[in-house]
Amino acid sequence: MSGLLTAAVWLAAIGLPTWFFIGPLAALATVAALALWRLASHERQIGRLISWAEQPLDTAVPEAGGSWSRVFLALHRRARKAADQREELRLLGERFRLAAEALPEGVVILDPRRNIEWMNPRAEMLLGLDSQSDIGMPVSHLVREPEFIAFLEKQNETGELPPPLQVRPIRSGGRVLQIRGTPFSAGRALLLIEDLTQLDRLETVRSDFVANVSHEMRTPLTVVLGFLETAQDGMANATPGEMAHYLETALEYAHRMQRLIEDLLMLSSLENDAAPPQDAVCVAALLAGVKEDTQALSAGRHVITLDNSGPATLTGNSRELHSAFGNLASNAVRYTPEGGEVRLAWRKQADGGAFFSVTDSGIGIASQDVPRLTERFYRVDRGRSRDSGGTGLGLAIVKHVLERHQATLKIESKLGVGSTFAAIFPARRIQ
Repeated sequence: MSGLLTAAVWLAAIGLPTWFFIGPLAALATVAALALWRLASHERQIGRLISWAEQPLDTAVPEAGGSWSRVFLALHRRARKAADQREELRLLGERFRLAAEALPEGVVILDPRRNIEWMNPRAEMLLGLDSQSDIGMPVSHLVREPEFIAFLEKQNETGELPPPLQVRPIRSGGRVLQIRGTPFSAGRALLLIEDLTQLDRLETVRSDFVANVSHEMRTPLTVVLGFLETAQDGMANATPGEMAHYLETALEYAHRMQRLIEDLLMLSSLENDAAPPQDAVCVAALLAGVKEDTQALSAGRHVITLDNSGPATLTGNSRELHSAFGNLASNAVRYTPEGGEVRLAWRKQADGGAFFSVTDSGIGIASQDVPRLTERFYRVDRGRSRDSGGTGLGLAIVKHVLERHQATLKIESKLGVGSTFAAIFPARRIQ
């Protein structure tokens, strides 16, 4: 409306003076010409506006003069606001993409036809897929496990996917995966893939541990109860020698159960408790105690020697270190035939660290068994180990103690020749 008023005022301002000076016909012609020029100018501006509207969204708004300048300025502001909103949405989408890529779970977005629209790198790794070639492909053609295909097909009437599925896809390299699904935006589905391999292994370890503990406890308990019942039933007719044998055997197996319980408590403490206070441990006193215990266990059946040429003090927990060193030494005694030699040594290394080693002339260990020696209840020869009085937890305890002291266990062994177990401590532990 304001534009029409402006045009009327403009025509009146031009036409009236022209009427008086050149006459009515010339005045009308002049006004008509000017009006046509004005209309042509508006057409040009409208043409520029239409041309701009047909360009890409980020094309700058053209400049204009007169009343059209306000129109183009308003459009420019609106275009700039729209561009800012698009950039904000782009940044928001980028942040969402980066967040989805950083998730510890795999994320896969499926379109209504169950083709892959997008997936994060974790999903690629867990499912053995490739975003460069698999985007747009049906997920059932890539993950071919029947239970997974059935999982996708079992959507109920509300569009919800079935409960979480645990599966071992061939492409995942034997991993145990849990897949959850949920409806997502216009018929799409969002799959979340979680790696449960470690949890599955822990559950297997836990189950094996309970079974092993039960087995290890059952054997000595059965022996103790058997001898006690035999002694009770035959007490009247048993000779003192027979009674002494029964009681001695029962006591031996009771001590074995006691050692097993103590080792279990020690292992539980190492795995679950925070590291205890650590001080400067006098290595000479520590080694003297370990040697004394080793000689008591050997009962004169072996030659026990000690070479203490290393640093005088070691930063750590005396109780835990005594347990680790003692387990290494006692294992050497148990697996070395009578008359053999067990050498204990504490020496300094060239890098400033130090190591405690136990070398025996025992039966030795096959190379394929060495990597598994620190597993709980793992025995190379179960019968021989149980007869020797071992609990099967000694090296597991050693491993945990050394880890709490930033130390490592090195094992060298040769069948029929003997073994060397070395606990190697870093320089920062040596004083």
